[in-house]
Amino acid sequence: MATNARTLTLGEIRNRFGVRLNSDDSFFSKWLDEVPPLTELEKLGLERLKSNYEYISQEDSPLEEVIKLVVVSPVLDLAGFYQPPFLIKTEVGTTLDIPDDPDNSPIQGRIDVLVVQDLLWVLVIESKSARLDVTVGIPQALTYLLSSLTRQSALYGMITNGREVLFLKVDRSTTPPEYSCSFTYRLLENSVEREQILQGLRYIGASVQSTIRGNVY
Repeated sequence: MATNARTLTLGEIRNRFGVRLNSDDSFFSKWLDEVPPLTELEKLGLERLKSNYEYISQEDSPLEEVIKLVVVSPVLDLAGFYQPPFLIKTEVGTTLDIPDDPDNSPIQGRIDVLVVQDLLWVLVIESKSARLDVTVGIPQALTYLLSSLTRQSALYGMITNGREVLFLKVDRSTTPPEYSCSFTYRLLENSVEREQILQGLRYIGASVQSTIRGNVY
């Protein structure tokens, strides 16, 4: 019987995949130093996103589908992911078989939003409580990244609950594979961090484009 990716804990992910945290990875500590500042038009786009979210969440915390429309889609549009050379896939199913796993059950799941060129995976946490910490999505996002069929070793993930955003990087060139996490950014409450989210996505976009061109990143 297959295991649902949503039910896995971080400890189970580490035990079954052998993946380990690389706290020394400098990717997330340097990325914002290498991207240009946002334009006034882009800042206005982020302010509109914030205003829209605050309006639709006045009575109830938005669920997954609303977060996709109001938060994820606009910020990915501002980051340029709906233009060449990027390709978008939605609701992608995944199955991951683990050799020599004593549990001997494949792990299945469905990515909540989309995959960009098989290198950037976006996960929306479905929750009736906006207070659910964004880090609870790390195990599920890691499962999706590890199950990607792309040959590239560096893969990226973005997790959001609508109010916060966290980025992941998985390096499959190491044995065992390693992952690193970004700072948890406040999308709504902090204007500087809101802008850094868009800058971070642009940096990942440049990394993906470099990989698409066949360069080593």
